[in-house]
Formats: sequence, structure tokens, C-alpha cells
Amino acid sequence: MYYLIYGLLYGISLLPMKVLYIISDGIYFLVYKVLGYRKKVVISNLTIAFPEKNPEEKERIARQFYKNFVDNFIEAIKLFSGGPKYGLTKIEFDNTVIEELYHKGKSCQVHLGHNFNWELANISVPSLTSYDILAVYMPLENKALDKVFYKLRSSGGSIMVPATDIKNAMIPYRNSQYGLALVADQVPGDPMRAFWMNFFGKPAPFAKGPEKGARNANLAVLFSQIYKPARGQYKMEFTLVTENSAELPEGELTRRYVHYLEKVIREHPEVWLWSHRRWKREWKEEYRHLWIGEEF
Repeated sequence: MYYLIYGLLYGISLLPMKVLYIISDGIYFLVYKVLGYRKKVVISNLTIAFPEKNPEEKERIARQFYKNFVDNFIEAIKLFSGGPKYGLTKIEFDNTVIEELYHKGKSCQVHLGHNFNWELANISVPSLTSYDILAVYMPLENKALDKVFYKLRSSGGSIMVPATDIKNAMIPYRNSQYGLALVADQVPGDPMRAFWMNFFGKPAPFAKGPEKGARNANLAVLFSQIYKPARGQYKMEFTLVTENSAELPEGELTRRYVHYLEKVIREHPEVWLWSHRRWKREWKEEYRHLWIGEEF
């Protein structure tokens, strides 16, 4: 099954991008116009985040989101044959702040959100930094498909670290200099083991793991965003938060990340993953001791 899936995706990836974007447009029409895939979730999330926007404005963001959502996967398929060399022609970023940290001897951790196109960034970034890049990923349930995408995601030099066993997977690298990249806006499985604060004005839980790992190892921490100036072209920006995360009080790193994430989503709402249920956990008073926000 692995070879069948890989062969099929590789074959599709050989098509010119003009043809692949035509396919993407067709899938967008099917997913958004015909099937309405998770449209209720998308509109509900947009209503929470942007209560000031009228239905037409939210619909416009939703349309842009679905187009980018489909493009994200079509562009990822192109990487099967295009590889890192192709990826580097599609994403631009300034690695100055990362290289400065490397030459200071610091390991670092990069917190991203679910911004398109994370697959393109993962395959491109390792060749533009001196760090060994450890990329945290969530294994797919389908073993053959997981193997296919593991091969793709590691083809640019990223060392893939499974989120399901991150503690043990990190052991071989804990005494080396590395850059750990992770998507930090995942909804935690257990709301009692999370930090809580307002996100777009509504209480939401955020996983403690990213902050805990950074503070325990006293890593330098950067926040990153990806946005899309034009179809098929991306820019990635890095913001240095601290060179010594252990100096920050508990909850402060997560608090800063949530503020940063909300800011970049407001700037480029069309490239964030609105189809996942960010506010699916309802606030309960029993979570009060987990609250890190400035106000409730």
C-alpha cells in the first residue's frame, strides 16, 4: 500500500503547477461549494474571532481560507518530485536571528501556528540554517500514509519527532545544539493539564508542553508566522522572544505566544486553519487555577 500511495502522489506531483492549481480550484469548488466541508465549524470560529464582521466579510475570509486550505495540500504533493530545491523557490525568510543564536551556542525552540504552508516551510528551512532541525509532528493513523508523509517531511533534512513520544524521542539530542520546531496552537487532550486564557475574547486551553520543554532546557524561543503574498509564494518571519526561557515565570511564555498568535491571525486570517475546533473545550470554574490571562 505504501508504494502504491507514494507512486500515485509522485506521479501527480510531476504535473506542472498550472495544471495542479486547476485541480486545486476544482477541489475547492467541491469541498466548499458542494460538500461544505466543516463549513459550520469555520463560520462558528470566525464569528467568535471576529464578532464585529458582517456575514459577507466572514464569508469572504472563509472562501479565501478554503482556497488556501486546498492549495496547501496540492503544493505539498508537488514536493514529492520537486523536493527542497523546489520548495526554496516558493518561500522566503530572513534567517539572521536564528544564525545569531546558533553562533552564541544556544539551542532554540520555534513556536508556529497552523498557518499555510507548513509542509513547504518544513522541507525548506533546514537547508537555510546551521541548526539540526527537529520537527514535531503528529503521526497519521493510516500506517502507509504516515510512512509516505514521514518520507516527504524528512526529505529536506528535518529530523521528525513524534508528538506522541516527544520526551523519549528527544533523548538522543538533548546534549547537542538543535532547533526544535513545533505547532503550539494544538488543542490539548486534557483541559485540566493546560494553561487557560482568553483567545479572541473567549477562554481557550493551550498545551503546557511547549513552554515546559523550553523552560526546562533554558532554550531560546522564537515565534514564527507564515503568510502568503501571492498564490504559491510564502514568507516566513521569526520574532525572538527570549534567549533564556527559564528566566520567565510560569505561564509567561504561553501568554506571549497566544498574544502573538492572535495578532498574526488578525493580520492574515485567510492562512490560519479555521476548520479545527480551537474553542471546543468549554470553560469551567474548576480550571480557575490554570488561568494565566490578564483578565477573565
